Formats: sequence, structure tokens, C-alpha cells
Amino acid sequence: MTLITDKLIEAQKKAMSLRPKVGGFPILAEVLRQAGIKMNRWFLPSCQSIYIMEEGSVLQQGNPIVTGTHEIPKFNKNDLILALRTDQAGNSTFPEFLVSVWNAGVISYDADFIGRKVIYYGVNGESYLEEYQSVEIDQS
Repeated sequence: MTLITDKLIEAQKKAMSLRPKVGGFPILAEVLRQAGIKMNRWFLPSCQSIYIMEEGSVLQQGNPIVTGTHEIPKFNKNDLILALRTDQAGNSTFPEFLVSVWNAGVISYDADFIGRKVIYYGVNGESYLEEYQSVEIDQS
């Protein structure tokens, strides 16, 4: 491990400890932002996540959603929004969320912690932007 990877892991642990089950993403994002993480770029279905930080960038490789050869689902904004609302309501786990957005045709997304927005991308350049509100983190 390096200092930068340790910093990311500690920020993720803190974020997960503070994140409520319902509507928790803005809190998670704010904790990561305060730790110096500017952006998180996800690639699906590989579940490769890149964190762009003030000191450099870190890659985290998760378990792929699929392996082998697969047709990429067509981008479906309504299915994507349904997946987002289901997750925001606390009715899905993060792995279930990733599968849902993949099934909605999302091949990558960028969570911009500075601009407080997430942009979801389809394979043909389609995109959907969702902004989130700033939150206060209790430091006590």
C-alpha cells in the first residue's frame, strides 16, 4: 500500500460508517471530497473504479458483473432513473445498483465530488446527468 491508497481506503471506511441506508450517496460523496478525492470514474461491467485525487489517482478493481462475451444493453434513461431511485430509497445494495445500471445500458459513470454531479454514459455516447445536494458532515 502507499499513502495515497491508504488515504482512499480510510476515507471509504469513514464514508461507509457515516452513510445512512436511505439517501446516503451525498454523505459518502462529501466524506470522499473532504479527503481530497475529486472524482470517481466507474467502468461497467468490469467494475473498475478509478479515484482521481489531489495527490494522484488510484485504481480499485472489483468483481466484474459479467464475464465472457455479452451484448451491451441499450441505454434506457427510464430504467436508469428507476435504478437510481431504488438505490436512493435504500432498496438495493451497491452490487445490485451496479447490475441495475448496467442493465439500463450504462457502461461508465463519473461521480464529480467537486461539482456534486454524476454523469452516466451509454455505449453510443448517450448520457444522463444527476446532481446531488451538498450536505454537512458532523465532525464530532
